[in-house]
Amino acid sequence: MIGEPLEPVSLAEDAYRRIEEMIVSRALKPGAMISEKKLAEELQCGRTPVREAVQRLRLEGYIDVHPSRGVQVSSMDVFRQFELLEVRRPLEDLVVRLAAERATSAERAAMADLATRFSTVAVARDRPAYLATNRAIHQAIARAAHNGILANSIGTIHGLSRRFWYAHIEDEDFFEEAARLHSRTVKAIVARDAAGAAACASDFLNFLESLTRKALSDRVEMR
Repeated sequence: MIGEPLEPVSLAEDAYRRIEEMIVSRALKPGAMISEKKLAEELQCGRTPVREAVQRLRLEGYIDVHPSRGVQVSSMDVFRQFELLEVRRPLEDLVVRLAAERATSAERAAMADLATRFSTVAVARDRPAYLATNRAIHQAIARAAHNGILANSIGTIHGLSRRFWYAHIEDEDFFEEAARLHSRTVKAIVARDAAGAAACASDFLNFLESLTRKALSDRVEMR
């Protein structure tokens, strides 16, 4: 996938990434029961890496473990998305500021390329490519901040947010507007403008919050 680190990853890390993507993309739907044995067979790996991945996904809120029933994909709640946005704001501000200050020349070039690709897939309304590129941009910015703890923390929040948007994006105009806002942030990072990157990131989160409120309003109207 675009933007993934080039260094080899462990079997458990690979299993985690693949299962997380299955949950985000709704290949594993909310409420679905998970069989570690079946997942191991599907991913063509051993039970131990899958078990380790499942434990990590439980800690991050993707799944619930019921002693009497087994492992289940957790449900999604629009109110939890508000909580995620509340936590995400200060972390996003920090990560884009650090990326603007610390990114190497190669990292800035890679982010600029991803921003261009993001605009292309947004215009094409290619949802799988859009979400993959969106993930790649977030990963690239987090790596460019050169703070492993921060990268891990915000990576989890981004994953949970992607899951929400994959399920709730209905308005096709979302793609181009989100790509435009992301591109502004990336351009500021590439230009070493930490304050500008933070302001652009805040604009993007304001946009996401407005969409979350719309999702909540739509849900109330359906009752």
